[in-house]
Amino acid sequence: MEIDILDFVEQCRDLAKQALGKHAGEPAVGGLARWVHVVLHCFRLEEGHSYRETPNRLKYMSEVRDVLDLDQDELPDYSTICKSFDRLKMWVWRALLRVSAQQHPQSGHVALDSTFFDRRAASSYYRQRSGNSVQTLKVTTLTDVESLAVLDVHISDRWKHDTKTGPQVVRRNADDLLSVAADKAFHNWHTKYEFYALGVEPLILQRGSRSLTTGNNTLIRTKGYAQRWMAETSYSTTKRSLGDAVRALGRYRQYREIVLMFAIINIEKLCEPL
Repeated sequence: MEIDILDFVEQCRDLAKQALGKHAGEPAVGGLARWVHVVLHCFRLEEGHSYRETPNRLKYMSEVRDVLDLDQDELPDYSTICKSFDRLKMWVWRALLRVSAQQHPQSGHVALDSTFFDRRAASSYYRQRSGNSVQTLKVTTLTDVESLAVLDVHISDRWKHDTKTGPQVVRRNADDLLSVAADKAFHNWHTKYEFYALGVEPLILQRGSRSLTTGNNTLIRTKGYAQRWMAETSYSTTKRSLGDAVRALGRYRQYREIVLMFAIINIEKLCEPL
């Protein structure tokens, strides 16, 4: 996605401060404010730079440094940026995802779907040493069908069944939802009853070919089930823009990287030219 990098960094700055709240100005690794580290990681992932490349690129980008309140001789070392990704907890990235999604119009109608991210880009030696034999991560998301903003993300390397992860994601966001469109993999009577109890209409197709099942599926399709494909569009945008593999080594780093990727896509949409 073609965007203006300065506009992107400014958006990241404003949203990072909003996500961190009273903790935004607290010093983190290297004495820099926490919001600066959050923006540095957004910039690093958006541009596809390594930790070593990030401070070198910033040396020649004075306008970006001005947004970050950094002088050329105050740029953090690459090891400082790396350590901050370890020390910033998952709630920081989830908060950034949430506030980035809130900048888009919320219809209340969402698509629930799953995709996979490759973790084989990480060192095979590290994966063997750490016992990470699973080569892909399963990611379940809630995507607003009108704005295509990703509202929430669930990540697992154990490939839990969709009927387990789906309700968990919907439950966290039920107060803001009107309907959820999902394919047959998410169908479960317990799941549908729970959605109804939460006040969310489940647009989930049933398995089977009986006349009652066929009629029910036809009714669901007329209510907006076709919008489920918006989740696929969101996945395509994310993987074309940021790639379909995680580069981090540790499991907790990979989880944070995926949440950050979807937050970046939400922010990119804010920077699109009108």
